[in-house]
Amino acid sequence: MRALLEIELDTQTANRAVADGAIMARFNQIMADLKPEAAYAFPRNGRRCQIVVVDVADEAAVVAICEPFWLEFNAHIDMHICMTPDDLREGLGRVGR
Repeated sequence: MRALLEIELDTQTANRAVADGAIMARFNQIMADLKPEAAYAFPRNGRRCQIVVVDVADEAAVVAICEPFWLEFNAHIDMHICMTPDDLREGLGRVGR
């Protein structure tokens, strides 16, 4: 199933990763492991944020998806299960059956 992650990095933790030059290596490794369908970075409320769309194989996969952001960046993560237009049509077709 597809999930959209809203990731907000802890500013102090991210600042240390920027200062020591490690932030890109850490992000590159996480993205290589996640293989996101889409990923966007942006500032929000003065913090470094990302929107990442990933495939979630099952409920237990949530740990492997979120843990690197928590460990590396002390991040706040909101995860939302999301649908494509085809998924929505299928779901709506099931209503009332």
